[in-house]
Amino acid sequence: MYGKKGKATSELQRYRMHVKAGDTVQIITGKEKGKVGQILKTYPKVSKVIVKGVNIRTKHVKPQQEGESGKIVTFEAPIHSSNVMHYSEKEKIASRVGYILSEDGRKLRQLKKTQEIID
Repeated sequence: MYGKKGKATSELQRYRMHVKAGDTVQIITGKEKGKVGQILKTYPKVSKVIVKGVNIRTKHVKPQQEGESGKIVTFEAPIHSSNVMHYSEKEKIASRVGYILSEDGRKLRQLKKTQEIID
């Protein structure tokens, strides 16, 4: 990361992400645009997420021991959190998130278009 006047800073800027693990999201940009999946893991320090079934990569793995054969492993690579948007399964529409307070004082996440509560 860069600070003042283009000098590199050692500390990473941690951003608060709008998604959590387990949320259903839709990809809104890139080659996977339009795909829907569930978030498996989040990386808040780099603001990236892993979505199930999206951004599949293949890796060729060499054999580790003698006599063992190599493998081709497929896995989901992380994508930036700004490229995903919450998705309503009922209404089949992507929406932004707002926050409301419940009667017992808890802060809940709510989809803006459908008024559906996520938490």
